[in-house]
Amino acid sequence: MSQETGSAAGTAGGTGRSAGPLDEVDRRILRELVRDGRLSIRTLAERVHVSRTNAYARVERLVRDGVVTGFRARVAPEPAGLGTSAYIALTIEQNTWREVSEELARVRYVEHVALLSGEHDVLALVRAPDNATLRDVVLERVQSIAGVLSTRSWLVFEEFDGTQSPWQ
Repeated sequence: MSQETGSAAGTAGGTGRSAGPLDEVDRRILRELVRDGRLSIRTLAERVHVSRTNAYARVERLVRDGVVTGFRARVAPEPAGLGTSAYIALTIEQNTWREVSEELARVRYVEHVALLSGEHDVLALVRAPDNATLRDVVLERVQSIAGVLSTRSWLVFEEFDGTQSPWQ
């Protein structure tokens, strides 16, 4: 399916579809941008050994094709006051994903949500200032969403990014 006729990247229906294969230069550009999204085009071009014009055109294409979805700061949760993190698995009523996902997107402290296959239907990453706030998010906000049948929580003790990511 072409990118023009497919769903936008990051939206329902877009998962698992590709705009096209990335070559080695594209992968090097992505690695550098993941390390530092504030790189100038000049520095990026130097690091991946292409001209500035080529680097600029490739970054523009990667953005246009939805491969790069934005540039942002990575925030360390604990120093930012969010010392309690948990993964919350939700079991939902069949065919309520759209409504449940819209509500979850409005819940403060929910950082990431994924639709799953398997024992649970949805997995949400919640980052809260403390256990009392986490309790409120899960028991008061998430469990009160129409379509949510049950939840199961796993407290995060420690986390790290893998070193074998294709972009590292």
